[in-house]
Amino acid sequence: MKRIIIGIVFFIGSCFHINAQDWMTSLEVAKNLATVQGKLLFAIWEDASYDPYPVLIRDNKGNTYVDDLFANESINEVIWEYFVPVIISESKYETLFNDIDGKRNVTYIDKFNDDTIKIMDANGNIINTTIAYYEYLDIEKFIKTYALDTSILSNEIKFYQTNADFNTTYRLTSKYIDYAVLIENKKVRSEFITLSNYYLKEALAYIVSEDPERHKELEQKVMFQNMKQQLVLNKPKKVLRRLKKIEASEVSEANSELWAFLNYTAHLLLQDEAKASIWRTKLSLVNLKKANLIVKSNS
Repeated sequence: MKRIIIGIVFFIGSCFHINAQDWMTSLEVAKNLATVQGKLLFAIWEDASYDPYPVLIRDNKGNTYVDDLFANESINEVIWEYFVPVIISESKYETLFNDIDGKRNVTYIDKFNDDTIKIMDANGNIINTTIAYYEYLDIEKFIKTYALDTSILSNEIKFYQTNADFNTTYRLTSKYIDYAVLIENKKVRSEFITLSNYYLKEALAYIVSEDPERHKELEQKVMFQNMKQQLVLNKPKKVLRRLKKIEASEVSEANSELWAFLNYTAHLLLQDEAKASIWRTKLSLVNLKKANLIVKSNS
């Protein structure tokens, strides 16, 4: 899933010149472009863009030096290749803050407010919320870390953007969880699971708009997806403790395969083949493959 960037080097000197494209200034247009191109957003607040943004880079001889992110055209060419760079207008602050107020933790809000680079998904959710304590951002390492091809998510993102309800939000959540399994960097994988949880909580809130007779089934569906998140993070014992509290008669027919998937995958992660085999026949080939990918990603 990751776009492999081999030997990125930011050259300097008069012999190397690129006509770098200006960063976008409309967040909405940038989000649409990110959806179409299967890219993440590379965003910064407008006020922060007025000053030099020092980053650590390497020249063609392997030497490191500090340069201004916005002034170095070779950096910006690479950013445009792997992301959609956007400068967010300060006039959007209040609207954007109101969208997340009470829905995100302190770490997220701090990242939202600071002047550092924010990697966002095509819906504007910040992914790299971990506080960084470096003096200068190692731009090559940073790009390699987040240069991800998200085109596999495009359809679900489009459906969500067109009509956000329980079904579209839940499907996008599930897709993000499956996508996280394919990310090799475990720190970034964890960040994408956190991202998927934003959507899972949103899906839970949409249940009130669904048929009351389905509320219990949908709440259980959300709960099971939360357990799947824990499996991706290699926490099978925690999942099994939760599963033991659920009687088979309490599992709705619509959620029966997901229930079997959780049991099967948790036992596989614990290398308990005997107990895993009990659930294997209850799974489709697609879910068997997903379970094996989760185990492989955590091996």
